[in-house]
Amino acid sequence: MATPTPTSAAPLVSATDLVKDFPLRGTIFDAFSPVRRAVHAVDRVSFSIGEGEVLGLAGESGSGKSTTGRLLLRLIEPTSGSVVYRGTDIRSYGAREMEHLRAKTQIVFQDPNSSLSPRMSVGQAISHPLSIHGMGTAAERRERVLDLMEKVGLSPAPFLYRKYPHQLSGGQSQRVVLARALVTQPDFLVADEPIAMADVSVRALVLQLMRQLKQDMGLTYLFITHDLATAKYLCDRVAVMYLGRIVELASRDELFTRPHHPYTRALLDAVPVPDPKARRDKKLPHGEIPSAINPPAGCHYHPRCPFAVARCREARPPLREVAPGHVSACILD
Repeated sequence: MATPTPTSAAPLVSATDLVKDFPLRGTIFDAFSPVRRAVHAVDRVSFSIGEGEVLGLAGESGSGKSTTGRLLLRLIEPTSGSVVYRGTDIRSYGAREMEHLRAKTQIVFQDPNSSLSPRMSVGQAISHPLSIHGMGTAAERRERVLDLMEKVGLSPAPFLYRKYPHQLSGGQSQRVVLARALVTQPDFLVADEPIAMADVSVRALVLQLMRQLKQDMGLTYLFITHDLATAKYLCDRVAVMYLGRIVELASRDELFTRPHHPYTRALLDAVPVPDPKARRDKKLPHGEIPSAINPPAGCHYHPRCPFAVARCREARPPLREVAPGHVSACILD
């Protein structure tokens, strides 16, 4: 299987054949069965992210995007496979190395309201990672937090520093979560659908902020999204994921101008057109994403694919290069 790699910068993070199965709690009858059922969330996923790059991970809900992001940070342990950060497999890290890694790799969760403690003020929430890692004195931590709050648009910072989550707007809450992730000055940030819960009017502002922070702080992103329109705005390359597998990966411009996999084409056809008079002339795929407990054999997408042939049901299609830097897991040309 081809391992997609960035075309320019050296890899900061790379995943090789990542697998994550979540065993199901069985019944008494399952005890007599030789087969143990599991949710196959991630199925042999491989990719690399260059330093300073933004890699988008796109797909429907249930495709394994969030699980992949958590595996990269070792928030959950993989069933098999490896994650390499700056040349070292993080599964070999002990407690001390993992503590250092936590400061250099961070995550922004989808729902800011559920990831902020109602008992912590804005200042306490943002400075909490600094306290955990023993960074600076109390006065230095406060100064760093106030400076970062201004950078992410939480102004006036001294006023908002004392506020609590229920006193914030949705856009402000999202900025607090972003500031908390950046306060330890990480290299790598997993953004797990960071604008999904924001109002439409706030989404563009948050995306602009993330782009500016990337430039100012030299960040590397894994940007998880179900919306290819936002991936087009922020990402350098985009990987499309379906039912635990990456089915296509290419540069942003290549993917949007020459999509190869039928699933990628379907996602692009589903992107809303900002014209109320526009009519769709292409049919969207029928049905829903299959169960990850018992996924289809061969190509997982074949039950919904209008171009499926007999070979699609027989064996897993490997990722193959269809253009320079552009790989797709489809046997059809």
